[in-house]
Amino acid sequence: MTDINALHDPDHTLVMGVLNITEDSFSDGGLWLDPDKAREHGLTMMNEGADLIDIGAESTRPGAKRVSEHDELARVTGAVRALLEHDAVLSIDTTRSSVALAALNEGAQIINDVSGGRLDPELPHVVADHDCLYIVQHWRGWLAGGKGGVPDADTSVYEHGVLRDVKDELMTQVDAVLAAGVKPERVIIDPGLGFSKPGIEHNLPLLAGLETFEETGYPVLIGQSRKRFITAMLQEAGINEPTMEDRDSMTAALSAMCAEHGAWAVRVHDVPRSVAAVHAGTLWRRFR
Repeated sequence: MTDINALHDPDHTLVMGVLNITEDSFSDGGLWLDPDKAREHGLTMMNEGADLIDIGAESTRPGAKRVSEHDELARVTGAVRALLEHDAVLSIDTTRSSVALAALNEGAQIINDVSGGRLDPELPHVVADHDCLYIVQHWRGWLAGGKGGVPDADTSVYEHGVLRDVKDELMTQVDAVLAAGVKPERVIIDPGLGFSKPGIEHNLPLLAGLETFEETGYPVLIGQSRKRFITAMLQEAGINEPTMEDRDSMTAALSAMCAEHGAWAVRVHDVPRSVAAVHAGTLWRRFR
């Protein structure tokens, strides 16, 4: 099993491949629900160069309904067992402490909590009891605004600017996680692109200000893949109906930028493009 200390390499940005075992994820819902297909897709991404596989069994797209705890547990643990047989380094995308506990007991090495410890207060305690990495994402609640059905309707106002507010709120979340007993050297931070951030004006300042997050001393994960703002960027460039290939190419371009600026990892659906892009960005960083 991989030593998690080896996952901290300041000279190399990791590529995290997304394995969605869901009915309704926004770009690949239903494709990998079958256990054999999930296993094969995970292995394919590993062969394509993914350093990590991020397994998620519950969609966080706008308007998605929560899956039952039973279904999430079954999907996640089945995928973990199948991929650990092939020495995969596994991240578990969950907000439930029960799922995190089961996956860690099976041998997963990373918990990726999009709620950053806020949805299930027991989850940080589970992490604290295990020697694993904990990805704490900026979180203002579910994507659908509480005052209406429009995604982000009441959660995307940033009084002091998106970069400052996201950084300050994220650090408050990290403080709470540390208070629960998680070791600081096990914390990864994620500004949560697309979460309460629907537009270009919400997301690009976070990417342009990546160093602001790195200055906290915590490694930074960026999850830009196929997000709504990427479609908006393509449309501004004159591509009115972007294809998935268009979105993956733009994702890869941002992966190169993240690598050049020292991100810990990028979380992507299309692994080969971002593996090449990260290599280019790493070289750029080395010679600039």
